[in-house]
Amino acid sequence: MARPLRYQTAGESHGPALVAIVDGLPSDVLIDVQRVDHELARRQGGYGRGARQRLETDVVEFLGGLRLGRTIGSPVALRIANKDSRIDDLAKTPPVTRPRPGHADLAGSLKYLVPDCRGTLERASARETAARVAAGAVARSVLDAFGIRVFGFVRGACDAWCDVDVRGETLDALIAARDAGEVYCPDATTDAKLVELIHRAKTEKDTVGGWCEVHVLGCPPGLGSCMNWDDRLDARLAFAVMGIQAFKAVEIGLGRECGERFGSAVHDPIVFDANARGETHFGFARPSNNAGGLEGGMTNGMPVVVRGTMKPISTLLRGMPSVEFGTHEPAQSAYERSDVSAVAAASVVMENAVAFEIARAFLDKFAGDSMHEVRAAYDTYCVAARLI
Repeated sequence: MARPLRYQTAGESHGPALVAIVDGLPSDVLIDVQRVDHELARRQGGYGRGARQRLETDVVEFLGGLRLGRTIGSPVALRIANKDSRIDDLAKTPPVTRPRPGHADLAGSLKYLVPDCRGTLERASARETAARVAAGAVARSVLDAFGIRVFGFVRGACDAWCDVDVRGETLDALIAARDAGEVYCPDATTDAKLVELIHRAKTEKDTVGGWCEVHVLGCPPGLGSCMNWDDRLDARLAFAVMGIQAFKAVEIGLGRECGERFGSAVHDPIVFDANARGETHFGFARPSNNAGGLEGGMTNGMPVVVRGTMKPISTLLRGMPSVEFGTHEPAQSAYERSDVSAVAAASVVMENAVAFEIARAFLDKFAGDSMHEVRAAYDTYCVAARLI
């Protein structure tokens, strides 16, 4: 019986390894291992990263679920080793007793009733996102088989904003431009401005966040559901993105700008093009995509567009006003080795988190124990949809 696609991660920032288990993949999915490693390498890159990225070389090791590079229907287990695995040695260092504003330090210490932030920060660390990137990259192998492409990038930060328009016909060029940028922005001018911003923040011992954006091209209509609130794909995408460390807002399509317009300037008109019945929207095209490809919690055949806002990193080299546990005296917050900006890496995490949710919704609709069954269900649906 086909199971819902899901994953779980385990591991701490300085533990032996990060682990992920991906369950619910049908059998006979060809896993692109090189792409998983490529996504892990991209997550480690970007201007503004700290010294930790020079210590680690993230590669995936599959521990189960594959035979000859293909899934066999069992859970897929994967491991990413930590070279800097000092979690027990860190116990010999002074406890972290000055919580950092914006981090999980204070809330975690109060939740677990421990006057040392170390245990909380080891798991709350964004190092955990390497496992989520790997899980998303594995799930993308399903999307590959159906021509669904996922593209994430940095839209901007502070007063630097990229106006690039993402289209299928220019996607390969945009990917190349993004990968050539130091902050994963496909516009060279904006990318250079972002480098300047991050450099200025580093000089001032400050940090920088930004906006990440993901486009999914080639989704058929009908992924997700309007029947139950927790089956709505926009809700699931928002949940997945907000679950990434340091993300504070999510927008679908036009997002918050919907509140600034009348309905006639928000909703996307529907047109029918009989010559485009072979496309993923089955001929029901839109001259605009303000909805971001989602209406009523379901894909509508247009590209899915999701934007996430990442706050600046919580660890400032200069510290911030805090208190000392025990004495409650004022103190500057503790410093842990960190980044000045991880917005480039965050765009990679978001891209793969969105990809996983799209793959999950796809397999919910076109369920099957094997890729042969999934393909048959998809093809049958496409034939029927073209008759509407």
